[in-house]
Amino acid sequence: MRIVVAGAAGFIGCHLSKRYLDDGHQVVGVDNLVTGSQANVDWLASLSGFTFVKHNVTRRFKIDGPVDLVCDLACPASPVDFGPLAIQILRVCSEGVLNLLELARAKNARFLHTSTSEVYGDPEVHPQREDYWGHVNPIGARSVYDEGKRYAEALIMAYHRKWGLPVRLARIFNTYGPRMRLDDGRVVTNFIRQALAGKPLTLYGDGSQTRSFCYVDDQVEGQVRLGACDYVGPINIGNPEEITVRQLAQEIIALTGSASRIVEKPMPPDDPKIRRPDIALAQKILGWQPRVSRQDGLRKTIDYCMQLK
Repeated sequence: MRIVVAGAAGFIGCHLSKRYLDDGHQVVGVDNLVTGSQANVDWLASLSGFTFVKHNVTRRFKIDGPVDLVCDLACPASPVDFGPLAIQILRVCSEGVLNLLELARAKNARFLHTSTSEVYGDPEVHPQREDYWGHVNPIGARSVYDEGKRYAEALIMAYHRKWGLPVRLARIFNTYGPRMRLDDGRVVTNFIRQALAGKPLTLYGDGSQTRSFCYVDDQVEGQVRLGACDYVGPINIGNPEEITVRQLAQEIIALTGSASRIVEKPMPPDDPKIRRPDIALAQKILGWQPRVSRQDGLRKTIDYCMQLK
């Protein structure tokens, strides 16, 4: 296939691109490098079949030649970006998704959208199933991302219903692994960076809030299977092994051999208290479940971060 990956310079986008290249497909990576990494582009450019287009998807664009699949991973997803890039995030989730949908429609291509567990907000249902509509603050500090992704899903489904566009919706949960930005503000990289530097690990609140962490290779496998199947979705793709954030901090301290201590700071507004996917649908439809243990995934991520020190 010839595949367009929007957000190819980002963390998950570069791994998904590499997977498709390893499978023998051609990949056209599109990214404006606002949060994506030139190093990720260079990594992909060393592989056969990859071409890169530097472009902001909020502006219309064309891709010459055939396209079989359009993958949308273009939105900044790190909490540290929700403030400074608030308007850009909303535009990517609206104008950007619209332009990518139009590209898919013009090329008679499938459309694979990477949505997020953040559409469930601070959930009142646990674990989260795909038929849960969520509990989101529409004007809160996280709303640019949470509501942006919810709007994107609505727009995608409108294209599916009106034009018959073959769309696929993945809702991903707390992905981690090599090639994450060390300054992205997410808990895994925050803890690893602090532990390697011997600094205190920062817990927001008392650390009793839970998360479910999915290693990037597992995440990509789920998305590839979804993109190839005939089920629209949404489908949760995440690791249902739920742990507290305090437990994660303790594990990273142990794995790095750090002498760092743990300190507590006030909880940010609208931060979800619990997060765990129900993956029964992914198991049934995709034959998918995560394979990489958290210990192995964290070791690989720590090794990568140590190379960047």
